[in-house]
Amino acid sequence: MKVDLGIWGRLTQAVIALVAVAILILIGLTYLPLIHQNERMRSEIMRLDAELQKQETTSKELRADIEALRNDPATVARLVRETLNYAKTDETVIRFETNNPNGSVSH
Repeated sequence: MKVDLGIWGRLTQAVIALVAVAILILIGLTYLPLIHQNERMRSEIMRLDAELQKQETTSKELRADIEALRNDPATVARLVRETLNYAKTDETVIRFETNNPNGSVSH
């Protein structure tokens, strides 16, 4: 049997609904900082993954260079000739000078 309490019944229902909404808002506000922290951490993970891929690419290139220097005498000869300006006995080295926009000459 349902008893009509009039306005008090409606007010009680309204208060219960408002308390439920307040609890949901409180739960949302409690977890909002965690949600933001999670988003920041995900973006940091994505940035670090991209950096890792870049470093792995650099590592592969350096390993290939090391292997070439270990196993290929032509690579060693080319590197010595380029960086130390060495030449073979029957070669003539020609150096080109370029003018910089500021007027100085670089070698």
